[in-house]
Amino acid sequence: MSETAVNYDYPPGASPAEIWAILRETTIKQDALTLQMQETDLQIRLQMQETDRKLKEFIEESSRQRKETDKKFGELSNRFGELAEHLVAPNIREKFNALGLAFGEVSKDKEIVDAEGNSIAEIDILLENDNTLMVVEVKAKPNEKDVDKHIKRMEVLRRRADARQDTRSFLGAIAGAIMTNEVRNCIIRNGFYAIEQTGDTVKINVPESFKPRRW
Repeated sequence: MSETAVNYDYPPGASPAEIWAILRETTIKQDALTLQMQETDLQIRLQMQETDRKLKEFIEESSRQRKETDKKFGELSNRFGELAEHLVAPNIREKFNALGLAFGEVSKDKEIVDAEGNSIAEIDILLENDNTLMVVEVKAKPNEKDVDKHIKRMEVLRRRADARQDTRSFLGAIAGAIMTNEVRNCIIRNGFYAIEQTGDTVKINVPESFKPRRW
């Protein structure tokens, strides 16, 4: 803290006693001013500490609420995903069979493991026949990141099949209860079938120019 400058202004002809009284009064005033400045500085420090404490509490509470919100959103998304999967599964084989893909076996929530028994992929719905496997990923509201993840999933499945001398090819599809035009186009552009909910059933979007990608 900087020292406060005091101007000692003595009246002309002041006696030593008067000068002493002026010095004493000035010193008292200076001490009072110094004490006031110290008290002000202390109050400022206390206010800053209180502000820091409240800010820390606010950040911690915001973080807690965000985690709680993320948890609830994740649970809700899972429930929507489960609902979408139940809507897709019952009719999916008939829908693909109508497109000329004759699948016999259908399984849900299938976990794929490697030779050591480690999980390497999870498949929501898997349709199979002697020549082809259809891997269906089901989302409440799919996005483009889901498309990228499904591509990586197909690559993992292809490598596992090669290691097991399984020569069947893989086709992929992404199903969604809610699907934007952008995501639908992205799905089709990457060679996946786009499956959408319509009423109490589903439809498979197959544009005339669509060429399914095989892995």
